[in-house]
Amino acid sequence: MEQQATAPRPLPGPVDVEQAEAALIEHYPRLVRLGYLVLPPSLGRNRRVLTAHALVQRALPRNRVAADEQAGLAVPAPRGPGGSPGDPGYAYVRLRVLRSALEAGRPRGRWQLPRPGQLPPLLPQVWGLRLFPRSGGADELALDQGLATLSGPGRAAYVLRALELPADRDVRQVLAAAGVEDPGAAVLEADGLRTPPGSRDGSLLESMEFDPCSLQARPTDLMRRRHHTRAALAAVAAAAVCGVLVALPGDGWGPDGAAAPPYAQNAAAQQALDPAKLTKAAPGAWKTADRPGFAAWPARGNRLGDEELLRRALAVWARPGRTVQVTATPGTPSGPAAGPPQLLYAGEVGQAAVVLLHDGLRVVRYAESKDGDTGAAALDFARTDAADAGTATAVVVGRADNNVRYLTAPWVDDVSVRDLLRPGDAPIPLHRDADGVTDPTPSPAPGNDCNGWPALQMGGRLVTDLGELAPALLTTGTPAAPRDVSGDGGRAGWAHAACHLQTMRGQGVRSVNAWPFAAQQLPGGAGSAEWTCARAETWRGAGSRALALFQPPGTRAGAPATVVARAESTPACGARDPHVLAGVLWKAASGTWYALAAGGGDVRSITASGGVHGTAAGDRLAVPAKAGAQAELSARLADGKRISTLR
Repeated sequence: MEQQATAPRPLPGPVDVEQAEAALIEHYPRLVRLGYLVLPPSLGRNRRVLTAHALVQRALPRNRVAADEQAGLAVPAPRGPGGSPGDPGYAYVRLRVLRSALEAGRPRGRWQLPRPGQLPPLLPQVWGLRLFPRSGGADELALDQGLATLSGPGRAAYVLRALELPADRDVRQVLAAAGVEDPGAAVLEADGLRTPPGSRDGSLLESMEFDPCSLQARPTDLMRRRHHTRAALAAVAAAAVCGVLVALPGDGWGPDGAAAPPYAQNAAAQQALDPAKLTKAAPGAWKTADRPGFAAWPARGNRLGDEELLRRALAVWARPGRTVQVTATPGTPSGPAAGPPQLLYAGEVGQAAVVLLHDGLRVVRYAESKDGDTGAAALDFARTDAADAGTATAVVVGRADNNVRYLTAPWVDDVSVRDLLRPGDAPIPLHRDADGVTDPTPSPAPGNDCNGWPALQMGGRLVTDLGELAPALLTTGTPAAPRDVSGDGGRAGWAHAACHLQTMRGQGVRSVNAWPFAAQQLPGGAGSAEWTCARAETWRGAGSRALALFQPPGTRAGAPATVVARAESTPACGARDPHVLAGVLWKAASGTWYALAAGGGDVRSITASGGVHGTAAGDRLAVPAKAGAQAELSARLADGKRISTLR
């Protein structure tokens, strides 16, 4: 039932600049939080933070505000301690912030100038940094996703009632003054938002999740920036070479033989630029395919018939201009298609129009502003050859700050978000639209402090974003028979290995398997330690990475295991070489140091030499050692072959 409130009291007279400034300074965090919550979530958390601060700082009047400028504006009585301030200056600045935030959520034409209070689409910016509020819990995430489903007026009504004005009459009055055409409908829409459990003792909107004045700073995607720099340097070098060739007399550096002249048109290349020639899989092709992969995905999206968008995407793929941001995973060629590619998706994702294409070797993502402005077009390449049902579950269609959205495979029935560092928590369902595009969900940020590691649960499969188009598949078990991470044991093991995925970002990773190859009883009855080998394999075949991890007993769930050995471009821990050997120095509670070693995959004995001497039958070794001792380890397999430690 609506709470009773005293009648609003009209403004006593014009508001001075000094009066408004004093209210703004005193209640700055409150005003910025209001603007942040009302701004459209499609902007992304970084843009919303910066825009909210900009809107509040631009809310001061230039001079005294005349009474006719305040028509319809009244200041409802305060809620009490901590409630909405009853100061006329605060009411005026709050209204200015609310108007500007609602204006920012209204679309404008391609050539239309920004409205008063509405910032240009790319401003403000902080170069090299991403700023966003600190992460909250599951209730805050659910509420944030719920707010994203409301319209701008509905979101404003919900926020005003939760933080400012408890009476619906006052909320409708402020919304009407802010220019909302139907305040009553906005209040009814806010009534329909389901409040997450656990918020009865106070508004979740007052938590740190929605505090744009208490921020975390992270770098932008460093690998992406590095790729941009390399692409720019390559483009400059290519332009210089072309200039030299054109300037050379005669045949330049040499005759071209049977090649056609540079101005000749190749028929296959021309077909690859024709939207009408794009191939599309049948809607149910994935159900009968021998190996479901990207080639079996049907074409989806609300702009499949937009030939102009498709033509631009194909032309930019063939000839990216100087302003196009081009990225490619390692080992992925970024040249044009050899023939007509397959269309996977064409539609609007947030503020962008996105086209996904597949040519058998690569998935290519083209993105431009959804209003047709191609000044900030982007082109991303990812190698995805030999994809199957496990590694073709999703493709990234959009990124905004620390959030990512996916287009999921047609065989994925349900999607949820799981924090790898909290294996006992239930996953949070993630909504998808009719085309299979998910709502924005947090992604592990570059430089993550590893307080959490979001992953997507798709049926029985678990995948995570490593900064590329295709998320990496996570598995557990022996190298010969890796399996999906579905049980409590597999999730508990990944809770200790997840933080080390940070070292695998931007490497074109296809899958990562965590193999718990040994459990070792420690000397003196100290308990059982766990040994794990985490191996990342790439789409290109080369560049694999393997980490040997040691987890002593008594460590809390989610604490990262210790890396005791690592190797690159090695077959160890993989299907071709399912063996591993690793060691570590460990100090017992008694103060005695031990050299520990463990092997996996048919290890029959382990020998330590150098600074430590000892031999043990089986796949585990523990011998006394001195602090800082350097040991050389080797192991003998069942077939007599000797292996050394992972390096």
